Amino acid sequence: MALDVDLRAQAPIPLDLGFRVAPGEIMALVGPSGSGKTTILRAIAGLWRPEAGRVAVGAEVWLDSARRRWLPPHRRRTGLVFQNYALFPHMTALGNVMAAMDDPTPDGAARILGLVNLGGMDARRPAELSGGQQQRVALARALARRPLALLLDEPFSAVDRATRVRLHEEVLALRAHLSMPVLLVTHDLSEAERLADRIAVIEQGRIVAEGAAHAILSDAAALRVLGLEDAISILPALVAAHLPGGLTRLEGPTGPLLVPALALPAGARVQLRVRSADVLLSRSPVTGLSSPTVLAARIEALTPGQGALLVRLRAGASVISCRLPLSGAQVLGLSPGEAVHAVLTDPVVTELPG
Repeated sequence: MALDVDLRAQAPIPLDLGFRVAPGEIMALVGPSGSGKTTILRAIAGLWRPEAGRVAVGAEVWLDSARRRWLPPHRRRTGLVFQNYALFPHMTALGNVMAAMDDPTPDGAARILGLVNLGGMDARRPAELSGGQQQRVALARALARRPLALLLDEPFSAVDRATRVRLHEEVLALRAHLSMPVLLVTHDLSEAERLADRIAVIEQGRIVAEGAAHAILSDAAALRVLGLEDAISILPALVAAHLPGGLTRLEGPTGPLLVPALALPAGARVQLRVRSADVLLSRSPVTGLSSPTVLAARIEALTPGQGALLVRLRAGASVISCRLPLSGAQVLGLSPGEAVHAVLTDPVVTELPG
């Protein structure tokens, strides 16, 4: 069942937004501090009552201001995971999970702990667990409620980077067992990119951009809201062949691509990440450069920015962002619709699972 959210409020923070999260989908809310991300989760969970709106999962309506319907938190089947874990310190890991179950049994709680890779740690109390392990208990407890929607409020921000990466991998593995909509609040755009199917950028209680990660990362206006200057293009591809001269040929929506030799087998799935400042443009075919990665592209749009010209390019079925200094852009005299050659000077290539 999908999670449908429509919220309107003036205080304590203005809200005017609506969205839907499909069953099994992970949607991330990102935005600066004070933009309303956590307030949205609190409204969904029933911890805060907005002035107007509607929150429902399938046919189960938790809030409908037009019909004066509002269910308190204990009557909403949500699983909520906080940044600070919020575990009962006097209970074991098993006890924390059992406390959230409608029909608690040790075997049932142990099975849920096994889903989050905490088998064998049932008898430990929170003080005997690492930060990452405590967050796994918090996630297991949220799942123990058999929630209709899972709400994650900055769940990985309190752990170190290495632990965060492991937790990301475990959440992705856990997805096979999740059929409910998942809403993730995070300030970390790279975390949202890694975990979410869709990202909504929140500013002052409104959604100013929404879409897949590659669309948000190439949206200059959305990135400015997040305090980022440089758009990032994400290009999926397959390793097609290894060529003489230390080159690998990739095939993807952009067409064929040459990159420095990759130690990956033919057929491997990869992803290229390219900063807009690392894209050069030329009207003529390019030869003799240190980067072999050149694409035929067409200019879709030109947007003046702070000391730069933002160029939106179409290469095959992919969109690429380019950021040119105003001086260089003036020399080139670019126009929408014009065919150009795009040189990707420093693409970062990573292997994708499966």
